[in-house]
Amino acid sequence: GTVTGYGLAAAQLMRIKKAGLPLTICVEQVAASGGYMMACCADRLVSSPFAVVGSIGVITDIPNVYDRLQKEGIEFQTITAGKFKRTLTPTKKVTDEDKAKTTEDIEAIFRLFRDFVASQRPKLEIEQVATGETWFGQDALERKLVDELISSDDVLVNLCKQGCELYSVKYAPQPTSPLAALIGASSQPAESLVSTGGAAGSSSGGMSWWAKRLFEFATSTPAGALDAFRKQSTLASRPDQLYRAEDNSSQDFRMQ
Repeated sequence: GTVTGYGLAAAQLMRIKKAGLPLTICVEQVAASGGYMMACCADRLVSSPFAVVGSIGVITDIPNVYDRLQKEGIEFQTITAGKFKRTLTPTKKVTDEDKAKTTEDIEAIFRLFRDFVASQRPKLEIEQVATGETWFGQDALERKLVDELISSDDVLVNLCKQGCELYSVKYAPQPTSPLAALIGASSQPAESLVSTGGAAGSSSGGMSWWAKRLFEFATSTPAGALDAFRKQSTLASRPDQLYRAEDNSSQDFRMQ
């Protein structure tokens, strides 16, 4: 991912720590490169046994079609101000000076990345792991890239046993159209439209019920199909959590 994008995400995680809240991050599948930049911010970093962790390094690559354009008689002109305003681009002949400058820039970014990881996880032998390599859970644990091998579900279950109250927090984008405002979702999959239950006459679920019926009517969907689709997709997506369907009134403690 991009340095700016993952750097911003890591900065947001740091805000949680600065607010005095203990931060545990669970890696279920992959936390590599920018993902590890985010993950290393944790006070406690855990991963599943076969998660992929690491890739502390930086890369840039870009195709170059200069020679092909020359064969076709096409000249691509770019006017710049500043010696290094353009170094590697698809349409110009790359010089040794361009390569040297790009390498210098990449190494500068790499130092920022490496030093940030080292500041967040001081127990790391940073020179041994800042190689661009990735490791599976057990090897990552041995290299102190993570603190424990455990699934996120087990982390949450253990918190429940300790008497903690767990909440699932989701981002709800602002409606972009009157229909989206009526339904209560925009640019979301169909199953999200049935997130609120309730009968047609109930105060909490009435609007949701009418919105679902209106959506079904507008899209020629059989009545009640959205409710059935949500139930089936929920169970199919996490077959290991079928037991949660037994009590629809219980609080969903899965972080998403």
